[in-house]
This record gives sequence, C-alpha cells and structure tokens, in this order.
Amino acid sequence: MDLFELTRALVGIESVTNNEANAGEFLFDHLSPLAAKYGGRAERMPVEAQRFNVFASWGKPVVTLSTHMDTVPPFFPLSEDDEFLWGRGACDAKGIIAAMVCAVEKLLLEGVSGLGLLFVVGEERNSAGARVAARMPQGSRYLINGEPTENKLCLASKGALRFELVAHGQLAHSGYPELGRSAIDALLDVLEDIRHLTLPSDSLLGKTTLNIGTVSGGRAPNVVADEARAELMFRLVGDATPVREALQEAVAGRVEVREVLYTPVFHFSEFDGLPTSVVAFTTDVPTLHETWGTPFLIGPGSIHVAHTAEERIAKRELREAVPIYANMVKRLLASHAATSGKPR
Repeated sequence: MDLFELTRALVGIESVTNNEANAGEFLFDHLSPLAAKYGGRAERMPVEAQRFNVFASWGKPVVTLSTHMDTVPPFFPLSEDDEFLWGRGACDAKGIIAAMVCAVEKLLLEGVSGLGLLFVVGEERNSAGARVAARMPQGSRYLINGEPTENKLCLASKGALRFELVAHGQLAHSGYPELGRSAIDALLDVLEDIRHLTLPSDSLLGKTTLNIGTVSGGRAPNVVADEARAELMFRLVGDATPVREALQEAVAGRVEVREVLYTPVFHFSEFDGLPTSVVAFTTDVPTLHETWGTPFLIGPGSIHVAHTAEERIAKRELREAVPIYANMVKRLLASHAATSGKPR
C-alpha cells in the first residue's frame, strides 16, 4: 500500500480505546511480510485481554518511531476530497502511523537498519499500552513519537491531571425532596467552585486549563439522586501539587475525590533544521522515554481538528512527513554511530 492507501485502510477500522484489536491485527499483518523481507521481526505485545501493542524491528533498534492505534469516540468513517482525508483518527494518529510505516519502508529499501516501529493501545485514556511497553524495552536509544503537530518539532507539552468526583446522597421521592439529599445538587455546587479556581501559568506553555469532561448521576426524574459523578482533566504547565491542593480546598470534603491519571509536563530535545512549537496536549512520551530513548515529538495534522467531528489530515502534510521521519532517523543513527564508535 502507498501512503494514502494505508491511511485510508487504517481510518476505515474502528479502534476507539479498548477496541483496538482489529487495527492491531491489520498492522501486524501489514508489517510481518515487511519484517520477513528485510530480516526483521514483528510481534504482538500483550497488554490485556483482546488488547496488544504491535512492535516491529530490523536489527537492534537504535531509533524507534511510535504512536497510538486508539482513537477517541465516536467513530465516523473515511471520506476524501482533493486536499484532505477525513475520518476518526485521520490525524490522531492513523495518518501518522502510515507516514511512519512508509518512512521505514523507504529506509529499508536504502539498506538502513537499526529501526523500530511501536504502535500502542490506550493513549487516549490511560496510556495502558505505553505502560506495558515501558516494562519491555528493546534497547532503543531514540524515540520519535508521533502526534499532530503540523510537522513542527515540539519543544514542550503540557501535563495532565485527571480526577473522578463522586457525590453521595440519599434517595427520596421527588415530591418530598426534604426527605432526601441530592447527590447531583452537591456535585453541581462543587463543580461551580472548581470552575472558579485560580490556576498556575507558565511563560512557555501558557495557562493551566480545566475541562469537565463527563457528568452523570441519578436514577429517574422523580427520584432524588443518591449518587452523581464527574470526570475532570487539568492540563498542567508545571508542578501538579498546587493544582491538587487547590482542588482539595475547593471540594472541602463535600464529595469524594479520586485521582485517576497524572502525566507530568515534558520538555523535549531540539533537532536542528525543523520548525518548532509547544503543545497543550499530553502524550505517551513521559511513560516511554526512560526505557525507549531520548524522545522527539512531531507529526502531520492539526490538533485543532483532532477529537472533533471535523477530524482530517492534509495530504500535503502526510507526504511531507515521510521524508521528515526518514531524515530524522538517518541523522539519529549517524549521531549514535559517531558517539558509539560503531559503523551503522
């Protein structure tokens, strides 16, 4: 498959988080012949029942290109015009997968080895695949992670701090609300106070932001609710401690607070010759970098349309990404050879 054919095929496979198996099998089947042809190997890396990462390598991997197979909901199918490929995952991150695979194919044709491809599950929720991969290092010295950055090298990414709030109440007939205690009312009061928190700022990354992502609760319109829940995510620009403390102060014990996920702010290495940016999203890099090598973050597509009903990727950016990835790999391999004293 060429670059666009591979992107089309991947976007056509629904792989919302926890349902990545079909995309994983497709990639394993696609990479296995490529591995066999050039003396490499391809494998499924088990994560949990029916979920696995896909890893392929040619020689001991010095440079690994990596991104995620899962997408946010809801799935919507592929469409196309002269300029864009549209569909869930088009830019986040299936077009990136296709560009990475095509870059590796190009390098293998040139006789380059020391390459790896790592495609993981669960990035959009809890980095489940990255956590497993972090416990199974393959010797990689450099990690090129793909997220939609408009083919600009990321210098820093925000962190993430996710919480679940659980409010408890007492059931009652809604005609006699004084006999019960509404968990929904309690949760709404807490959420209103959280929305007015003063949050930290940073000169490079900007403001810490808050998103109240889900709210649920209650049993019926004529029943006073005995339970209600909300999921919150803060996008961090620095130390998480002030945010944790501010949240606890705002909640003041009125509801239960459960910390679900913490990913720190990350500052990346520079790479000469590439335009740069900073991003407000979080990646798998903080989970992977200690065991998979010095990380770089770059990929085609715009984060501004990721997670939206308008998700798409420009064909021009896809085409540009392939030589960007290939040239980065070559330069990193040359740098490794120079510092290790070994020929490539």
